[in-house]
Amino acid sequence: MPTLSTAIGLMSGTSMDGIDVALLRTDGVSLVERGPSSAFPLDAAFRRRLEAGLETAKLIRRREERPGDLSALEREITDRHVDAVRSFVASHGIDLASVDAIGFHGQTVLHRPAERVTVQLGDGARLAAALGRPVVFDMRAADIAAGGQGAPLVPAYHAALAAGLPEAFRQAPVVFVNIGGISNVTYIDGTDEPIAFDSGPGNALLDLWVQNEAGIPFDQGGAVAAEGGLLDRLADTYLAAPFFARAAPKSLDRFDFAVPGPGAGTLEDVARTLCFVAAEAILRSAEHMPKPPKLWIVCGGGRKHPAIMDDLAAGAARTGARVVAAEAVGLDGDAMEAEAWAYLAVRSMKGLPLTFPTTTGVARALQGGVVAAP
Repeated sequence: MPTLSTAIGLMSGTSMDGIDVALLRTDGVSLVERGPSSAFPLDAAFRRRLEAGLETAKLIRRREERPGDLSALEREITDRHVDAVRSFVASHGIDLASVDAIGFHGQTVLHRPAERVTVQLGDGARLAAALGRPVVFDMRAADIAAGGQGAPLVPAYHAALAAGLPEAFRQAPVVFVNIGGISNVTYIDGTDEPIAFDSGPGNALLDLWVQNEAGIPFDQGGAVAAEGGLLDRLADTYLAAPFFARAAPKSLDRFDFAVPGPGAGTLEDVARTLCFVAAEAILRSAEHMPKPPKLWIVCGGGRKHPAIMDDLAAGAARTGARVVAAEAVGLDGDAMEAEAWAYLAVRSMKGLPLTFPTTTGVARALQGGVVAAP
């Protein structure tokens, strides 16, 4: 029986809404035992500081640079992760000494693969010293340096999950969809390496639109979009972007798609249209897959938005495919990326590859991650 390692994964995504923490036991290959998970929301004032940090990060040309107040922001991000882990293990009765590794994503503030630079704020050594456990961090850097896209990194974990799906859902090809600020897809047919890439804007445009126009952080329960109608011209403008025709692998920065201006339409109509764009971008990703998917499994915050899920389901039905939320197949759509970072931490410590030619475009399967000892 393979030896299982216990790991904690930490994820703070492009939506910048909080820190997700998850526990996993795994061999880093095919065996996965999912444990508890928790979410720790970020307060509005800190989110505003992160948003300001995104602007400052545009000045970065080398990934070690921390202009302006980014060094201070990095320390605070790290310390908030320390607090999240301590609260997590205390609330779930976990002995931190039993954890073999902590996978630390950090907060992405810049992602420019064409310039071979990606920056995730987070001090792995500071986290390791505070928690007394090995921390694996900076998992995208090696791939970027080798000419890969540096994203997405979750596909190896998706492939492990696909192998354990309930019998009723083993319908290859299956596509895992993560709808965060940016959406990404992982195509798995059970024979070859997974194919993965960013598919387009997810929640980011919608969140920024309702923040700018209504002063609310996001479209809670889809209430705003539910009152709107589709603006065809606006949707066509987004979907005509060259990104969608570009062959995979490919990845996006949060700012690659601009939020609509104030005159784009009513609050409700633009919100509804951005939901359609998010869904249609995912559906069009099938054009870059070997075969039409039979099942789409959706995780991330976007799966909770009725309009996005309705548009996805309607579009998939045209080809006879099904769309289900992660929970329908026994998974946790909120915790999946944090779980993935725990899984990747174990792979990194075992010297197993994190990225592949079919997921990031790197020339060969590549190891990644930096290990910080306590």
